[in-house]
Amino acid sequence: MKKNNYSALWLTGICFTIFIFQKLFPVITEIFKLTTSEVLTKPWTLLTSIFLHGSITHLLYNMFALALFGTILEHNIGTKKFLYLFFSAGLFAGLASIPFYKAVLGASGAIFGIIGALAILKPKMIVWIYSMPMPMVIASLVWIAIDILGIFIPSNVANITHISGILVGISFGIIIKLNKTLIKVY
Repeated sequence: MKKNNYSALWLTGICFTIFIFQKLFPVITEIFKLTTSEVLTKPWTLLTSIFLHGSITHLLYNMFALALFGTILEHNIGTKKFLYLFFSAGLFAGLASIPFYKAVLGASGAIFGIIGALAILKPKMIVWIYSMPMPMVIASLVWIAIDILGIFIPSNVANITHISGILVGISFGIIIKLNKTLIKVY
């Protein structure tokens, strides 16, 4: 079992705290969100935008998923690998969003990375989606299908960000699984 420093819960708390500051000082959102036309002059927004959220609903959905799935994944792979995945998926999702959206914010890309890794590492773990229990791997496919459909139905959701994040997580999960298999062989 890997050491768990509860980084998923710390990240959740940080996002809640930043959201309070966003509401008190709305300029924070404007300064730190990822605005695609400004990414070359403000590259730090690829990182800072991960911690911002557009509404209380957006925040609550993301933080529920981060606290739940993040804690499970961190417990299984350890804090260093968890944080590496969280930030890698979040950054890659932000980069992938640039050609498709004028601006993005939120931890969704990073969280979908966590979900993708869990789909590979804990495929039989049961989760409830729309009041139905299903294995994590099936739930991930459902979320991917919803986001693919969402690309063609206009909304305020950055579906490509979600898909990009989950692909990073799936890749990460495969690498971890392969490394564990190779270590057992020797």
